[in-house]
Amino acid sequence: MKVYAGLLRLILPIVLLTEVLIRLGVIAAIAPAFEPVMSLYGLPPELGLAWLTGMLVGFFGAIPLIFTLVPAGQLSVADITIFSALLLFAHALPIEQAIIRRAGPGLIASTLIRVGGGMFYAAILYQLSAASGWLDRPLDAIWQPMAQIQGWGSFLLGLAETMGWMLVILLLLGWTMEILRLTGGIDLLGRIVDPVLRLAGIRGEARYFAVIGTFLGVTYGGGLMIQEAQSGRIPPRQIFGACVFMGFSHSLIEDTAIVMALGADGMAVLWGRLLFAIVATALVMRIVDRLPSGVFHRWLFPVARDRSPAVTGSDGGTA
Repeated sequence: MKVYAGLLRLILPIVLLTEVLIRLGVIAAIAPAFEPVMSLYGLPPELGLAWLTGMLVGFFGAIPLIFTLVPAGQLSVADITIFSALLLFAHALPIEQAIIRRAGPGLIASTLIRVGGGMFYAAILYQLSAASGWLDRPLDAIWQPMAQIQGWGSFLLGLAETMGWMLVILLLLGWTMEILRLTGGIDLLGRIVDPVLRLAGIRGEARYFAVIGTFLGVTYGGGLMIQEAQSGRIPPRQIFGACVFMGFSHSLIEDTAIVMALGADGMAVLWGRLLFAIVATALVMRIVDRLPSGVFHRWLFPVARDRSPAVTGSDGGTA
């Protein structure tokens, strides 16, 4: 309930302010500013505001805005899937990237990789859909928060309904994750994903934290990694790789379930995203492993400079 109360304090002011701005015509006036980016993916420019909100505020800050800004009837499965990809990769950046930074990776580099990865994967989905017609069908969302709201009375009623459903979803997801923890499901999933992490170039103890981040989110995976990272037991390059993988594939169960309820294609936002995370992380790690120690620690892992000279990185260089 503390999480839900925090979300209410975060979401309600944003949704109310957005609705006021919509009714005053401000959103319609600023939407063209987002058009250059959204046009890369064939998305309505209005969704740029929801994307920006998601990146700065968080996942649940953006979701109530989607159907407020653009009616569901104007969106296709491709649209919501592509937008979901942008949101899944990069949300709550000020909070989550602060955690990643404390684990060691540089703030600018890790943020650019995470946002860039999301934009690149969304571009892949858009090009595939445009070329083949895949996902080019009307949106059939199970959950349409804040959709088709007219007067203020209807708006407030819809807002209350949305917040109620959000509580139900959070409880169900929380119970599911707790059951998985108690029954050993998380450990089983970890054993399944472990070979995948090897393919991505993540080895040793760093794999454990990457698994936690993949299923429970950056806050958990990155938070647990901070102490281990500061101890020097995990090579900096492996910490960096685990953080990159978490950035691409975190909260694989919870966030995926939510965007699928909005109408996103499960194959694209789950299996496609996971495959992209493996390949992209492997490519990043091939580059990272070839960087001179000085370059790596200067641009990608500056925290390492604060550690004892006795701690060495995976390349054998002094951290």
